[in-house]
Amino acid sequence: AVHLVESGGGSVQPGGSLKLSCVASTITANTPALAWFRQAPGGAREAVASIYTPVGSRYYADHAKGRFTVSQDKSTNTVYLQMSALRSEDSGMYYCAAGRGGLWDTWHRASLYDDWGQGTQVTVSR
Repeated sequence: AVHLVESGGGSVQPGGSLKLSCVASTITANTPALAWFRQAPGGAREAVASIYTPVGSRYYADHAKGRFTVSQDKSTNTVYLQMSALRSEDSGMYYCAAGRGGLWDTWHRASLYDDWGQGTQVTVSR
């Protein structure tokens, strides 16, 4: 199993920015994709972004396009989520996940990720 540790969450005002980090204990041939999901209180878990680490292909949910950027540092097995122009509806627990992932039409499926971190809280409010 891949051990994942997220960090970087916090409280920010609407319009602000945050950068989340996820350090993976390893990246294997069976878990080449690292993704970010989020879950608001009482809400369903939803995909945010994913990166296919071997080639750096990136996928974004519609709500993240143009505002969020997913990137990686292969030397440290770290994936980042730079979030800008944050809105109150972006609040929630953000989770990092590792798995085989998917392509443009399937990457968002939580079932494609086997290992999950504990999450980091993001709160956007005045």
